[in-house]
Amino acid sequence: MSTPTRVYIARLSGVAVFDPNGDQVGRVRDAVARLRVSQRPPEVVGLVAEMPMRRRIFLSINRITSIDADAIVLGSGTLNLRRFEKRPNELLVLQELLDRRVQVAPEGRAASVVDVAMECSRGGEWSLTRVAVREQTGRLARRGHLHQVEWNQVRGLSGVAETRGTANLLAVLEDMRPADLANALQDLPDARRNEVAAALDDQRLADVLSELPEHDQVEILAALDRERAADILEEMDPDDAADLLGELPPPEQDVLLDLMEPDEADSVRQLLKYTPGTAGSVMTSEPVILPPDATVAEALARIREPQLSPAVAAQVFVARAPMATPTGRYLGMVHFQRLLREPPADLLGGVVVNDIDPLRPTTPLPEITRRMATYDLVAMPVIDRNNRLVGAVTVDDVLDHSLPRDWRDRDAASGGLTNGTPTVPDPATDGGHD
Repeated sequence: MSTPTRVYIARLSGVAVFDPNGDQVGRVRDAVARLRVSQRPPEVVGLVAEMPMRRRIFLSINRITSIDADAIVLGSGTLNLRRFEKRPNELLVLQELLDRRVQVAPEGRAASVVDVAMECSRGGEWSLTRVAVREQTGRLARRGHLHQVEWNQVRGLSGVAETRGTANLLAVLEDMRPADLANALQDLPDARRNEVAAALDDQRLADVLSELPEHDQVEILAALDRERAADILEEMDPDDAADLLGELPPPEQDVLLDLMEPDEADSVRQLLKYTPGTAGSVMTSEPVILPPDATVAEALARIREPQLSPAVAAQVFVARAPMATPTGRYLGMVHFQRLLREPPADLLGGVVVNDIDPLRPTTPLPEITRRMATYDLVAMPVIDRNNRLVGAVTVDDVLDHSLPRDWRDRDAASGGLTNGTPTVPDPATDGGHD
């Protein structure tokens, strides 16, 4: 194996995994170690890799030919895509050890785990050999010293952790997309998941909640104090906040809405009034809206705003004042590709398109899907009976509500192809995870 003999596992998180042809098959998310009956350190049996569609699979350490800071290379393109499930005698190193409170022998100094190293013996066996720990000083303004110690010098690495921090695990997870972080949270025990979620900043947690199944959203929100929960709801897109509140009992909805800022709460209350499965219930109430006398340059500047999702930023809706929904009279929309082709000083009123009938709040989801597919649209306006723009249905809204209700839950499907190579069970080389 062409690789360093000692590798710190937290540094592998997010590293790309490639097959022998150079095609990427996933990214490393953790390492799997098998506990031993003797006092010997745990044996590392493989890595957990996340593949497209959020599936996590097991990669036997015996199939890895190279490990470095930029890439993991496999010796075979044949993979088993059965979802990884941890066995009782196994340990997920990053998930279970990072931030764990331990004692370092011989003095019994209190410390927390920052990283864990695996080392390869001459016989090719990988084991957890060293632990990077930070001393606990008991002083908020001062960080303790960082030490590397042998595995057998650390007490408290096995069993259920009584107390845990979150800083080091969050550092490992911080570069993940919200959808990938949501998937990682689903792998954690409920209590640990709630700890990590609570430690995220408001905007990050709001983005992650939007990517979680409804039952996980509700459980995480319930674990927060109500003021923090209201703050998170304010950071979410109104349609996502409305979907989440729709899972709660009406009395709890009212409490959280009362704690939100009035302007934020009003948008969510309005969305909650619409019948499920209609345009009103799935639309966003905050599309990009400009008056007809705005210029093309102003429109391009608006859709460049980084907080806008690609679907929302794909077009500008044009309406008379007021600009907040419900607006004045709806006039039409301009796709960003049209904006790119027009002189920057031209007015939107001269390039607006209104040859497609807008949706009504009561338009059912199948009709929305059919019309968006017919006209190859990324978004469609929703207007009320007075021809005022009240929102827009985007393609991601349609997908989210057209897929099965539990589509965000991790499934247990197996089989398939990876880069054209059949995936086959191989208990002998995949550590028995197949």
